[in-house]
Amino acid sequence: MSDAKWGHGVEWLAAAALDPRACKRAWDQGEGIALLAAGRFWDVLSVPDRLGLLTLDLLWQPALPVPGPTLVDTVAHRVGFFLPPEPDSRWIGAGLRHAGRGSWVAVPPPYRPARYLEWLVPPDGSGALHRPSTLERALRQAHGALATLTPVLDD
Repeated sequence: MSDAKWGHGVEWLAAAALDPRACKRAWDQGEGIALLAAGRFWDVLSVPDRLGLLTLDLLWQPALPVPGPTLVDTVAHRVGFFLPPEPDSRWIGAGLRHAGRGSWVAVPPPYRPARYLEWLVPPDGSGALHRPSTLERALRQAHGALATLTPVLDD
């Protein structure tokens, strides 16, 4: 990604901060992580990493648009998909967590990882996000594949 794209991604992401300048300073100094408010420009759907990584792989298809911003937390073993803000959305499923208005999300800068957070698909500044219907189909497909692959344990 070019420096101009990084710059656009930084500005787009920092716009969700209460103080965008302080956000950018936090990325450049200190630990490089900022807490950003969900629900204004985007929501985040967080899923267990096995499900999220397989889902992201399914979203990388020539017939589909390039996936939206996607973040991985290597300590919590979660993948976060950035979606359009939908106050009335109801994501239901084992291990799914929806961060909308009133929630805060820890994010590194788009141009590098910070501690345990890393962008799998960094924001490019265009405002492109995951399409909820496309993401839901990929999540269902990935869940089905994992259910088939996961051995059933006898008690």
